Amino acid sequence: MDTSLATPPAGTGSNELSRTLKSRHVSMITFGGIIGAGLFVGSSTAISTIGPAAVVSYALAGFLVLLVMRMISEMAMAMPGVQTFPDFARTGVGNWAGFLVGWLYWYFWVVVIAIEAIAGAKIINSWFPMLEVWQIGVALMAILTVVNLMSAKSYGEFEFWFASTKVVAIIVFILAAAAYATGITSPSGPTFSNLTEHGGFAPAGVAAILVGVSTTIFSLCGAEIATLAAAESEDGASTIARMTISVSTRILIFFVLSILMIVSIVPWNEIEVGVSPFAQAMRVMGYPAADLIMNSIVLVAVLSCLNSGIYITSRAMFGLAKNGDAPQSCVQLSKAKVPARAILIASLFSYVALAASVLSPDRVFNFLVNASGAVMLFIYLLIAWAQLRLRADFEATAPEKLKIKMWFHPYGTWTAIAGMVGVLVLMGVSTSHAIELWTSVLVAALFLVGYWVKCRVQAKQRKN
Repeated sequence: MDTSLATPPAGTGSNELSRTLKSRHVSMITFGGIIGAGLFVGSSTAISTIGPAAVVSYALAGFLVLLVMRMISEMAMAMPGVQTFPDFARTGVGNWAGFLVGWLYWYFWVVVIAIEAIAGAKIINSWFPMLEVWQIGVALMAILTVVNLMSAKSYGEFEFWFASTKVVAIIVFILAAAAYATGITSPSGPTFSNLTEHGGFAPAGVAAILVGVSTTIFSLCGAEIATLAAAESEDGASTIARMTISVSTRILIFFVLSILMIVSIVPWNEIEVGVSPFAQAMRVMGYPAADLIMNSIVLVAVLSCLNSGIYITSRAMFGLAKNGDAPQSCVQLSKAKVPARAILIASLFSYVALAASVLSPDRVFNFLVNASGAVMLFIYLLIAWAQLRLRADFEATAPEKLKIKMWFHPYGTWTAIAGMVGVLVLMGVSTSHAIELWTSVLVAALFLVGYWVKCRVQAKQRKN
């Protein structure tokens, strides 16, 4: 394996994506893919289960994701012509790994699109009950599909403003909550006692903190989106690689600080599952329109993730098609230099998932959601494997290309691998998350069967 001679995936100038995304677009695309309903609403589950120590679970999960982002940055700098993480897996581990990572990532985000469309539709339905949830969901997906079909720049602009709104909202919340928690605006003085009262900082024990990593890590996935967007950025891979780490660090700080402020203001045992803990904290701080404000912010967050989801799935399929792992029609670009067919195919499958949420919410849709539960960890493990092999090869053949290096190599990578395997084990023994692990394993196995079938078909074609 001579990675010093690594070349970009096969393709011609006629199907090269445009480079119209600016660095501000890519940075906000990264924010947009991570900061969604998982933080604003989903964090209620972690807090109500773990207690104030949920902040430690988020910190540990964020640290694991940050290690993976460092691996991706190292590979992106060393192989400027190989920018997307499915291609890192392909180059470092083998074609089967590139096939599996690409299709698993595509599947993960197809399901996310449907979930976000439903979440956004429910918020709008609460304001306009005369409209059905499925009707609103279809409309939201259709609108953002059109945005993605227009051009990469139009997608980038929409995402820039969506994500900027979320970032500003989180910063304002952290500042307002810090003023209250420290007693500046609180009528009863500092409220940090909530961190240790009501059963202590870790009322459910240390084990619950570790188990909590398995639920919180998925709300932190998404920073790798920057590597996909890099192919359409006017900046080089080196700029994107450096930016990915800085943005990931800021996101981790946002998550940890916001959760810390919430558990400092609201007693953890008063957090309601499924209700935004941000809204609960705002009510405690005396904001009467807390629910309306948070619903509006969550809607923007949902639309942002939905917008990014459509973009990601289309580029993932475009990359698969360039490597011969998806229909070649998906390589074709429109006049706007976007993979229109890949966008429409991704939207079509997301419509199917949305229909399943209406027609069979307890079976088909639950299976689709559960089967994406551990997918990102499978992907990250393959990325870590690729980094170990590529790093060894570069050190032997072209050490000068290692301009960004994985922290504490190889121990940093092995730490990430051990952490992710630990999360998977905890999922497997958990009564509530075991089904997510095993259904995800089933989906991964089906894609591997698909790769085997593809290879058999291609081998027969070569013989003929």
